[in-house]
Amino acid sequence: MTTRPRLLAAALLAAAAAVHAEPDEMALGKAQGYPVGPSRAQSGQMPYRVGSWSALDRVPGVKVAPVQRGDTVSALPPAASAPEIRYRHRNIRYTLDDYLERQRITGLLIVKDGQILVERYRYGRTEDARFLSFSMAKSVTSLLVGIAQARGVIASLDDPASKYVATLAGSGYGDTSVRDLLRMSSGLTFTERYDGQDDIARLSRSVATGTPAVVELLRSIADRHSAAGRKFVYASSETEVLGRVLTAATGRSLAALTQEWLWQPLGAERDAFWCTDTAGQESAYYCFNAALRDWGRLGWMLARDGRVGEREIVPREYLLDATDARRQPSAFQPYRATPFFGYGYQFWLHPSAERTFVMQGVHGQSILVQPASGIVIVQTAVFAGASGAIDPDAHAERGSFWLGVLDSLGGSTRRW
Repeated sequence: MTTRPRLLAAALLAAAAAVHAEPDEMALGKAQGYPVGPSRAQSGQMPYRVGSWSALDRVPGVKVAPVQRGDTVSALPPAASAPEIRYRHRNIRYTLDDYLERQRITGLLIVKDGQILVERYRYGRTEDARFLSFSMAKSVTSLLVGIAQARGVIASLDDPASKYVATLAGSGYGDTSVRDLLRMSSGLTFTERYDGQDDIARLSRSVATGTPAVVELLRSIADRHSAAGRKFVYASSETEVLGRVLTAATGRSLAALTQEWLWQPLGAERDAFWCTDTAGQESAYYCFNAALRDWGRLGWMLARDGRVGEREIVPREYLLDATDARRQPSAFQPYRATPFFGYGYQFWLHPSAERTFVMQGVHGQSILVQPASGIVIVQTAVFAGASGAIDPDAHAERGSFWLGVLDSLGGSTRRW
């Protein structure tokens, strides 16, 4: 072969490789086999992000509490066929494959009427990966609160947190009701800018090092931006308090409650786990980890208003209070709680005319559920920026993709 044909062949091979390359795969550690981080502090760095966020239990320094699956696995079969999924973003039409080639998605699962239409793993991930939830864990914590209330362990959502957590007595969070914590409306000032200097960074350091103790940090938050119950302001600290309400009220760990009340009744096929702080308390605000299909089972249970088969796992009325925008006070409805989403009990309320709600975590983790259409969209990801304010293009395209999936599968896209 002459030099020129060799160069042409090499160029064609390079072009073909580029077409099938996953976004930023080399920066994300492909050449090293997507390794986990050498420490907890380094697990979110770019070369370790894919590996760490799908196997956080293998990161040195991370303490975990296992959540074991039960003996019975609930059905989540593949569909015999699936419609083509298309979406429009910034006036350009794309396909599902385009979305995966454009965004840093590690796992994508789309369920319709209890059947899997799409199941994709990227960046070398496989079905045994257990993906970090980030703040999707807040919704899991909310479900446990609803079950605890139904069992009488939490007598009323209007009880102050200090009724259950004695160590918070006399503090701002201790005086806040469980309901106001669920709506993130304590009125206490807690900042989440994701710049390393905010209150969420302080909380994360407290969880990782024990200095100060998490309860001490929670007690130190005293400044107010508004009266309790009036205004939604996102604050992970409020979910952390809810986790402590649950463990104090029951005398059991969050992992044990998740296992008995949720994971085994759900029919999960794989064990899950919570990460804990140095004292062994699970981090209720961000650190539940589970396999993609089990996230899908959770979404499908939510789509069926808390049921698996004929068994009610989460009380239906609580779940409607948590996820129905029309049941929220006006300040918490779509376009009012935020410029786009409303906010329920640790669930984001999509501004759709049909009840549609979302579990969300930073860097692109999400589960969108539209019960009437039976559609569940699960995504795990390693977006560059934590939020839409930091990484607007990726988060905006995810919103366009959601609408495209709903439209392609016969769901409702009418706005609130």
